[in-house]
Amino acid sequence: MPALMTQVQPPLEFIPPRFNPGVLRLMQWLLPALIRTQTGIEQIQGRNVEQLVDLYQQFQTGKVRLIMAFRHPSTYDPFCLAYLLAHLVPQGARKQHVPLRSPIHAHFLYDRGIPLWAGEWAGWLYSRLGGISIQRGKIDRQGLRTARELFVNGTLPLIAAPEGATNGHGEIISPLEPGIAQLGFWCVEDLVKAGRSESVVILPIGIQYHYVDAPWEALDSLLQQLETVAGISSASGSGLLEVKLNHPDPSWTEREAGLYQRLLSLGEHILSLMEEFYTRFYHQTLIPPVAAEAPVLSGNEQFALRLQVLLDAALRVAEQYFGLMAKGSVIDRCRRLEQAGWDCIYREDIKQLENLSPLERGLADAIAAEASLRMWHMRLVESFVSVTGRYVREKPTIERFAETTLLMWDLVTRIQGKNPFARPSLGKQQVQITIGTPISVSDRWDTYQANRRSAKQSVTDLTQDLQTALESLIL
Repeated sequence: MPALMTQVQPPLEFIPPRFNPGVLRLMQWLLPALIRTQTGIEQIQGRNVEQLVDLYQQFQTGKVRLIMAFRHPSTYDPFCLAYLLAHLVPQGARKQHVPLRSPIHAHFLYDRGIPLWAGEWAGWLYSRLGGISIQRGKIDRQGLRTARELFVNGTLPLIAAPEGATNGHGEIISPLEPGIAQLGFWCVEDLVKAGRSESVVILPIGIQYHYVDAPWEALDSLLQQLETVAGISSASGSGLLEVKLNHPDPSWTEREAGLYQRLLSLGEHILSLMEEFYTRFYHQTLIPPVAAEAPVLSGNEQFALRLQVLLDAALRVAEQYFGLMAKGSVIDRCRRLEQAGWDCIYREDIKQLENLSPLERGLADAIAAEASLRMWHMRLVESFVSVTGRYVREKPTIERFAETTLLMWDLVTRIQGKNPFARPSLGKQQVQITIGTPISVSDRWDTYQANRRSAKQSVTDLTQDLQTALESLIL
């Protein structure tokens, strides 16, 4: 049974940034120990850091306004970015003999939901580190207004993840949300109105994780755990032979082929169980795997099709309850559902919960519990928005095997009502942070401000260019 929010809560308030240099210095001092004890990261390296050093110098001398857009494959990313700014940039500045003022830091945008599951301390800490809370599922006017103001007038640059959330894939980037591009154009607009000459740039930053030593044994153990929980046994020798014969790349090792067969079997078993779950108990009509209509589909393609149909059904279950239309991308639908659930749990129409009668409180609690349950379906979908069914097959690296297996662990753990954020660590990792080429927003201003249609198209084009730039940083 999933863990539920069973009681109505007061309105979800905006958490304003209250940057405190003392808190920052303490956290930067503690950072190496936090990375060592809270993550599986052994080493963090930077490529093209001199580009970021140069931009910080331009920012501090009043030549540019800067927002950094980073890839967000892992929950460890904040540790890596903090290390980049606290250690790698100062080291690069000293090496280049570039004088930079302290602190070398950035205001950052974070999901308002993080303090809900991590605890109130997270909101307090993020605020003191200069964080700006954003509600992802609605137009958060106060959060956006604060980010816009700091982008134009803040003493620190901004940093944000244009994907909006982690997707668990080191080599797949989710479709970007347009917020960073829009913030860029708003910043240019505000600078023009103020008669200021700074240029506005977006800097793409790539983050990739690699295992120091390939943890094949730990992966095998995790797969065995998942197979046990799912009620299936490991792949047999005949299954292993079948994968080796059918796979187009003869360079696969016996271990890779065997793990791939087990991963497929586990995925197929879980998918079948979930299809039955939504068909039987939520009365969803699932389109069966395409056979007669498109017999050329491979097993992987049929699996991917079934998965997408299942994800759509899970979202429909929640959307039907909240009265929402199924429109937009899967990510768009998840964001709207999250906000609809929050609206039922964190009631803005009830300012003083203590003024409710016991009967009114009971009804409000029932609505909150039901909304929490319906959001559970959306949470299942969130973990699988970037799953293609081809990821491991195309490139059977330990990283891709691990990422896919850990996504299955997330799903199985959430279904059991356990903590999905307590992911197991398979082994020590090293991190590569790659600084990309800055994208000028100011150079696109004339096109943006021509008319409403061109403004919308300019945001779309800039978002797509940023997506392409981040994809180019995957090594």
